[in-house]
Amino acid sequence: MGTRPPVTGIDWTVDSVTVDGTAHRAPARAHLRIEDGRAAGSLGCNRFSATAQITDGQIRLSHLRTTRMACDEARMTFERALARTLTAGPLTMTGEDGGLVLTAAGGDRVRLSGPPE
Repeated sequence: MGTRPPVTGIDWTVDSVTVDGTAHRAPARAHLRIEDGRAAGSLGCNRFSATAQITDGQIRLSHLRTTRMACDEARMTFERALARTLTAGPLTMTGEDGGLVLTAAGGDRVRLSGPPE
């Protein structure tokens, strides 16, 4: 584990979400950006926006709103898992391999990578 990279103003790609110890690879379109107290992006099918509060190495996303498009079942299953994990309460932010990992209190986590340098 390295130092945590800057979190805001970065176009993060969602690489995976791990729920109950099982990692699920993200659809190509899943991404998010955190800026000015807001988070927005794509859960893999639907676009979303949320309130983002960053304090002491943690982020809390709340008031999640999404569009209502239907996609294939695998994409929708991933999207539900990602939305649940992102809004599970405060997520601890740690830098890992040049990316960012958001970890919920129960151990579920979202792995993000930044744009290529």
